[in-house]
Amino acid sequence: MSYQVLARKWRPREFGQVVGQEHVVQVLVNALKYDRMHHACLFTGARGVGKTTIARIVAKALNCESRASFEPCGQCSSCQAIDEDRYIDLIEVDAASRTKVEDTRELLDAVQYSPNEGRYKIYLIDEVHMLSGHSFNALLKTLEEPPSHVKFLLATTDPQKIPVTVLSRCLQLNLKLMLPNQIRDRLGFVLDKEGLEFEAAALKTLAYAANGSMRDALSLLDQAIAYGGGTVREADVLSMLGSVGHRPVFDVLTAVAQEQPKVLMDLIDVLADRTPDFGGFLQQILLVLHRIALVQMVPESEIDEEEQEMIMDLVNTMTPEDVQLYYQIGLIGQKDLAFAPDPKTGFEMILLRMMAFKPVNSESSGIKPLKENDTLSVEQRENSEGERSPSCDPRDPGDWLGIIQAINPKGMAKELALHCTLQDVDDKHCNLLLDPKHSQLLNDRIEQRLEKSIQDYYQKPVKLQIKLAHFEQETPGTQLQRERDQRQKDAELEIHGDDNVKALKEAFDAKIIPGSIEPLE
Repeated sequence: MSYQVLARKWRPREFGQVVGQEHVVQVLVNALKYDRMHHACLFTGARGVGKTTIARIVAKALNCESRASFEPCGQCSSCQAIDEDRYIDLIEVDAASRTKVEDTRELLDAVQYSPNEGRYKIYLIDEVHMLSGHSFNALLKTLEEPPSHVKFLLATTDPQKIPVTVLSRCLQLNLKLMLPNQIRDRLGFVLDKEGLEFEAAALKTLAYAANGSMRDALSLLDQAIAYGGGTVREADVLSMLGSVGHRPVFDVLTAVAQEQPKVLMDLIDVLADRTPDFGGFLQQILLVLHRIALVQMVPESEIDEEEQEMIMDLVNTMTPEDVQLYYQIGLIGQKDLAFAPDPKTGFEMILLRMMAFKPVNSESSGIKPLKENDTLSVEQRENSEGERSPSCDPRDPGDWLGIIQAINPKGMAKELALHCTLQDVDDKHCNLLLDPKHSQLLNDRIEQRLEKSIQDYYQKPVKLQIKLAHFEQETPGTQLQRERDQRQKDAELEIHGDDNVKALKEAFDAKIIPGSIEPLE
C-alpha cells in the first residue's frame, strides 16, 4: 500500500476527534441530537482548520445507518463509503474549478431526485466564494426552497465574497485558528500512535510555524520526519524551517534591553551564518515580548518550564513601558522588513530602533552620549546620595513607602515591594510581611533584585527576609491606590461643580461622558 500523508491518515472521522473547534461541534451535535439540522450550513475559517473535515463528519452523521447517537458509527456501509470517497449521495464540488453558471445548473438539476442510498442527498461545495454571480443566483433558488431530502454543506476561506442573499439562508459556523498548544498536543498524539521518537521542543516549534492550521502542522510534521530520518528533533526542525532556538531570542532581547549594540551586532552576525528566516525570528521576539508583558501585568500567568528562568530575567530587566515600546516597534517593523535592502539589514535596523527610541528616563541609557551638563547632574546626584547614607535603625512601617520611592525598584520587584509592609530592619536583616493572597509575587530572582536595591539604599549587606502573614496595616500599594481613588473622586466633584460645566450642560443639554475625567498628576 502506498504511503498516506499524515494530514489524510489522521483526519478526524468523528466529532470527538475534532481539536480546537468545540464551539462549532457543540452546535452541530445538538442540532443532530434534537433533529434540528439546518438545510444549509456555511463553514468559514482559514485554511487547514477543519471546514471540510467537519462537513464530512456531518454528512456521515446524517446518513449513518446506526442511529444510536449523534456520532457517526464509522462501521456501517454509509460511513465507510464516505471515508473511502465512494458514497454516491455525497456530491463534493470544488467551486474554484467549476465557477460557470452551466456547471452549477448541471449540478443542481439532480436536486429534485431522491437519494440513492441514504436519507439525505448532501452537496459539499468547497471554496464556494469562487462561484460566479450567475452561479450564486442559480444556487439561491434552491436554497430558498430546498427539497426535504437535500442538505447543503458549504465551505469558504473568504465569506465576504458571498452575496448576503446566500449568507442569510445559511447557518454560519466560523472555525477559529488553533492555538499552538492544541496543535502541539495533537502532533504528540499522532507521533505516539505512529511509534516515532520526538522532542517536545520540536513539536512546539512546529506548532508555532503552522500559524493555527492543523493541516499545515501535519504537513510540516511529515517533512520533519523525513528530514530527521524517522525522528523529530528540535535541531532538525530548526534547520528545516530556517529558524533558531529559544536561547538566541532571549540573548538578542537581553542585548537590546541592556543597550549593548556591539553585542547585538555580534549575535546577529552569528545568526546570519545559519541563514535564518529573519521575519520568523522577529515573530519569535514578539511572542517573547508578549509573554514578558503578561508576567509583568499578571504575575500568576503560566510560563513554560524551559523558558521560565529566561523570561524572569527579562521581566526583571525591562520596564513594562520598554516592553510595550519594543513590541510596537517590532510589530511595525514586520511591514517594513519587506522593503529593506536585505532581511539582515532590515532586522538590524528594527532592533537598533528599539534602542534608539528607548525613553531617556528608562532604567539604562548606555548608548545615549552624556553632555557636559549631564555630567554635572550625575556628580550632584552622587554627592546627594552619598550624604544620605541612612542608618539601619528599626523603622516605623509607615516609612516603607518612602524607602520604595527612594530605591525605585523596577518591574516585578516594585510590585512585590508595594504589597509588603516593613516589619523591622537592622544592620543584618530587613524583614517584610506579605499577605498570602499575593504569594504569587514571591520569586527568588525578584527577591534578589529587591534585596540588591535595599542594600544599595542602606549601603550595607542587609539580608532580605519576606514572610507570609495577615496584617491590618495598609501596604504602600493599597495606600497609593486609595490616594489615586481619592484624587479621581475629587476631580469628578470639581468638574461636576464647575460653573462653566454647569452652564454648558444647561445651554446645550450636554453630558459628561463616564470615565472621561482624569485628575492631573
